[in-house]
Amino acid sequence: MNIVVCVKQVPDTGSERTLKAADSTLDRESSDALINELDEYAIEEGLRLAEAHGGEVTILSMGPPKASESIRKALSMGADKAVHLVDDGLAGSDALATSEAIAAVLGRIGFDLVILGSESTDARMGVLAALLAERLGVPQLSFASKVETDGQTIKIHRQADYGYDKVEASLPAVLSVVEKINEPRYPSFKGIMAAKKKPVETLSLADAGVDPARVGLAASASEVVSFAKRPPRQAGTIVKDEGDGGGKAAEFLAAQKFI
Repeated sequence: MNIVVCVKQVPDTGSERTLKAADSTLDRESSDALINELDEYAIEEGLRLAEAHGGEVTILSMGPPKASESIRKALSMGADKAVHLVDDGLAGSDALATSEAIAAVLGRIGFDLVILGSESTDARMGVLAALLAERLGVPQLSFASKVETDGQTIKIHRQADYGYDKVEASLPAVLSVVEKINEPRYPSFKGIMAAKKKPVETLSLADAGVDPARVGLAASASEVVSFAKRPPRQAGTIVKDEGDGGGKAAEFLAAQKFI
């Protein structure tokens, strides 16, 4: 199977994240960057499917040069090769523009199955899998907590509030996974060393055949109109217990409409 896993480099959720004053886009240089957490589950699932059914796992990432760090980590987990779409003209692309660029690359390299995490921790939109499936004209299977395939069809348990649905489609297809699907492996020392020699193809917009006028901030259908820093946390209310602490706490919760 030709499996492609889409990987996004995002700011560390444990660090302070800021927007640029000039264009209201995310300042990716202001915090540490790492692989989007849910994408690690997508990588692991791709590796497991390749180990079970044969084939290759290709990492596909769109982002600035710094994203190569996350690509190498994905390769150290066991992926075979990678494609990095990097171009200044991509900066500021929203989900629609991003899907157009990534779909163009997928059409160029080919695939049997495209796997993504269900959302990214920086945008939390969760729409890229659906957009890619629409642009590529293939089925989409979303929020998978279990995956089975025979190389011709794919079956999943689709996570739902009431349990799960069983969904089936023919390949090729686009799949998004949730964190309950597996436990991502840690890169071994051998994997880290091997990743340094694995091929990474770097593509520009021109290489991918993407019209620069259709991507980037100016071409995006959505934008951040304004933003403000989060106000500092105010001091909490201290209730001194003089034998009536329970009543005072209840009064406070009632005033806040919690009870």
